[in-house]
Amino acid sequence: MARETLYLVQAFRSGKGTRLTADSPVRCRSPEVALKRAEDLAPIRAGVVAFSTSGDAELGDYDDEPTIIFKAGRLPSSFGDA
Repeated sequence: MARETLYLVQAFRSGKGTRLTADSPVRCRSPEVALKRAEDLAPIRAGVVAFSTSGDAELGDYDDEPTIIFKAGRLPSSFGDA
């Protein structure tokens, strides 16, 4: 199977203390849709990030580092500082 690019939005809610609880990731059809979705979620979530990653789903081989499209609020360290 050929490599494909996935566009995802991951939002986080505040948990106990400083913990973050991840919502289910949302797959989007384009970077523009991912950006809009993330911007819509930013005011109502503790943190949100939209990103893309490329890979081969059949092999389970994806990029090590996602390409960040948008980020806001508090995020896990894996996404860097907002």
